[in-house]
This record gives sequence, structure tokens and C-alpha cells, in this order.
Amino acid sequence: MPDLRHLTEDDIHRLLDLDTVARSQREAFIALWRGTVDLPAKIMHASRFDDSVMFGYLARMSADTGAIAKIGSVNPRNPSRGLPSISALVIAFDPTTGSPVALLDGTALTTLRTAAGSAVAIDALAVADADSLGVLGSGVQARAHVRAIARVRSLRTVALWSPDTERRARAAAELTAELGIPVRAVDEPRAAVAGMPIVATCTLATTPVLEGSWLASGCTVVSIGSFEPDRTEVDAQTIRGAATVVVDDPDTAAGHAGPIVTAIAAGILAVDDLVPLGAVLSGDRIGRKAEDDIVFYNSVGLGIQDAAVAWAAVNGTAR
Repeated sequence: MPDLRHLTEDDIHRLLDLDTVARSQREAFIALWRGTVDLPAKIMHASRFDDSVMFGYLARMSADTGAIAKIGSVNPRNPSRGLPSISALVIAFDPTTGSPVALLDGTALTTLRTAAGSAVAIDALAVADADSLGVLGSGVQARAHVRAIARVRSLRTVALWSPDTERRARAAAELTAELGIPVRAVDEPRAAVAGMPIVATCTLATTPVLEGSWLASGCTVVSIGSFEPDRTEVDAQTIRGAATVVVDDPDTAAGHAGPIVTAIAAGILAVDDLVPLGAVLSGDRIGRKAEDDIVFYNSVGLGIQDAAVAWAAVNGTAR
């Protein structure tokens, strides 16, 4: 059996820059759309003991990259402890023998691939001259999204809201210093998104934090926290008002994404209305039909995203 490599958070950040991760995510979404990957249904299970969620993802990207398995836990109270909400480990297996070859920090991988996946979506869906961003959330994913979106649009300003005054002020100051972009913390969610051409919701909200009536014409909305049926960051008007609803995978979204599940049950949407991101990236479907359309992208997160980024890291250790 080959030596099992252990890639820590520091290793992940040393091996992978945002552009490399974004390329891996683009490839993953297109391959998924073309049906050339292995992607079993993911497991999301709410604990009977507390408000945590345990999860498991399996996927394989290609013949020359082996299977991966990601296991972890979502713990919504972790930000108050100064910890990420999501903790995970990823195991990569040899494509020929199936022997484990690497154990990777799944928390770092998940943060990078989720934000980079959103940036890929925004690059494909947002109007070309979008130069400002509204963010709901101030945790690990919210900060990662500002960094990633700044790679695909020349942001002039960012407004950020979360319920905790101190955390949102700290996040805004950190991002301003790091990116050289004015990031202001605001007191109300509406103030963060009103008039913005790009909006990212990065929360674990179970009731909507974003109302569709607040959105400007031409806005592109990305929701990453609506990854379970009972997590709904956006209201029904956001879905009704969207000219196009794009998802990472229609079948997965229809079973897991809170706003999508609710809209289908209410007759607002049908599964066939959902546009796969990979189809947009490959040019087979249109994501944005007009400049003034509101476009909504719901990401629940897929194992194939983890497979793509994990093997980018593993292969990076061989160079």
C-alpha cells in the first residue's frame, strides 16, 4: 500500500490558488452535465441529539483520478465558538488499486471549492460590468466568497451584513485590508443588497434573510446556505422574480435546496425549469437572457466538486 499523504489546511492553501480551484470547479460542472462522472446521491442527516447535520459525499471525476469520500458535520453554533460551521475530512483513493493515497483537510477544501464554484457561476451569469457586491453572512464562507468573486469581477464596493455586530465589523475590516476594496458592514440585510448587481447569501438561515422585493433589476443572486430542505435563505418572491433559476444539479437541488424544494411543492417551479450550471458553462443552455433579468443560482454542494479540487491538490504534491 502506498504511503498515505496527509494534506493539512496549510498544505491546501500552499498547493491551490483560487484560479486553480475555479478551473477545477468549471471542469467538474461541465463533466457532470456531460454525464462523464460518477456521482452517487449524497447523504445529509440531521442529528437527533442537537442541531448539527452529518454528511457524506462520494464521487469520481475521471478514469485517471480515483474515487473520493468526504465525511463531516455542519454545526451552526460554531461561529460563536470562533470555529467554521463545516468540519470535514476527504479521502482520495488510487484509481487503479483503490488504496487510500491521501487524507485531506475537508474544511479548507470545502471553503475553497464552494466559493470558487460560486465565482464560476457569477462569471457566467452576472452582467459584465457588475462592480459591487452585497453579502449576507460574515463567517468563513462569506469572506471566502468576497475573495473569490473579486477574482471574476472588478469590485468597487462591498456591503456586508450578519446578525452579529462585532463579527460583521471584523469581517469587513479584514477584507478591506486584504483586498484593498471598501467593504462596509451594515445594520440591516436590505441595506447590504439594495441596488447591488451581485448578491451572495452565505448563512445557515432556516427562514429567509433575503426578500426578492429588495433586488435590483439585473441582479445575480447566489445562495450557498440553502443546502437542506429546511434551510431557506431566500423568500418565494426571489424565486418568482428570477427569469432563470440555475442549480449545480437539478435532481440534487430538487431534493435538498430549501427554496427549490418549497417552490416545487408550491407549483412555482418544476424540476424541468432548473438549469444546470454545467449546461450554461458548456454553452448548451442560456443562463442570462437579458441585462435586466434577475438570475438566481442555488448551490447545495456536490461530491464531484470535492473530487475535482481534491485531485488538484493531490496532483499538486507530485509536481
